[in-house]
Amino acid sequence: MTARATRPLARIVGFRIMIFAALAMLGQLIAVLVEYSHDPEYLAQLVLEQETEALATGLTLTGDHLSYQLPPAMAARYGTAETGYMARVRTANGAVLFSQCDRDCTEHFLPLDLDPPSFWLRILSPGYPLAFAGGRAIDRGQWTVFFEIVIARDTQHAVWRVLTHEVLDHMLWPMSLTLIFVLGATLVSIRSALRPVTAAARDAERLDPLSPDARLEEAGMPSEIAQLAGAVNRSYARTRELMNAQKLFTSAIAHEIRTPLAVIRMELERLDHPAARRTIGEIDELTHFVEQLIALARLEASDRSGFAPVALDELGRDIVATMAPFVYAHDARIAFEGAGNPTVSGNAALLKDAVRNLIENAVRHGGPGVSIVVSTEESPGDAGPSLIVSDDGIGFDPARSGGAPGHYKRAGGLGIGLEIIRRIAALHGARFEIARAAPKGTRARLVFTGGAVTPAR
Repeated sequence: MTARATRPLARIVGFRIMIFAALAMLGQLIAVLVEYSHDPEYLAQLVLEQETEALATGLTLTGDHLSYQLPPAMAARYGTAETGYMARVRTANGAVLFSQCDRDCTEHFLPLDLDPPSFWLRILSPGYPLAFAGGRAIDRGQWTVFFEIVIARDTQHAVWRVLTHEVLDHMLWPMSLTLIFVLGATLVSIRSALRPVTAAARDAERLDPLSPDARLEEAGMPSEIAQLAGAVNRSYARTRELMNAQKLFTSAIAHEIRTPLAVIRMELERLDHPAARRTIGEIDELTHFVEQLIALARLEASDRSGFAPVALDELGRDIVATMAPFVYAHDARIAFEGAGNPTVSGNAALLKDAVRNLIENAVRHGGPGVSIVVSTEESPGDAGPSLIVSDDGIGFDPARSGGAPGHYKRAGGLGIGLEIIRRIAALHGARFEIARAAPKGTRARLVFTGGAVTPAR
């Protein structure tokens, strides 16, 4: 199953707000249309107001003289009498300034000798389509002008223009502005509310699994986010408990096995038989494996609280001096090459264990007469100093390791020694590299990516 791509919460919420706002606008539009459909008189009043406002733009007042000319925008409707739209413009004393109404339509207007009201409306036929007559008074200077219209057939959709105007002015624009403010306030609120989540995610990325007090800080967080951080902390604590139980179990088994192996070896030494000699070698290999398991369990219980500056040249010389008898006893050679005595923050005993495992691997799997060199290196840039163990033996075969970290093997080795080295490197924030050396042999390197500390004096 293909995983769905994640999207920002602000985008999801913003999209949903817009969808619901669109549905709300659609619902309100339907409500407006239903309301107007049940009140044609009110819609006729709106049409009358809009039409007379447009007709009034043709008034011209020059001094005391008032004149009128039909606006070009209204000529298509009120220019001729056959359009279904009729209009008359007159003053209070009955003087007609404009009329395109024939004799038949005058019955819809008020008599000229009658002082008309400021607003009047008469529905000519009930329901839709609208058909009405009406008039409205508009003041221009000292003049009061009466605009009277008749819409018998709305062939140019004046009603729809009024509805569109109503929807835009009283629904879409206000709701759009409201949507903009609501959407903006929501996005700002979401971003502000999620800021602690983002900070908690960054803190979670920096959590050190090797630190016994690694946890997310819950103080100052909103209660819902604090609950999430608390759940993560509790889950992290349970995971540490399980890991500690596993480490204890592994260490206990290893310790329990070591004593019977020693007893078996002592009994085999009493037997003068070639098979016993071969079995003793296998027992020694198994004993070495058990000791590595114990070292691995002891390593898992370590943390960075006891770190101190470690001079790599001094550490290298010490471990070479310690391991020299073992190396020479197996017909191999060992030497040390220093490089400025770089200093790192770490646990000297664990780093010695890592180098010891590399030396033992070289002796056990490098072949007869292997030469081993332990060296240090001050890498340029951000790489940090390095601790290197190289040999000219059979060489590391990456094809046999499967390419998986923690499962490197050399010439039949069990591979746990390299796993111990990898975990020691991880504890020190270092990078462990192992590869074939040119022209032959193996080159293993611990690169302390955290850089060097103040050099030892």
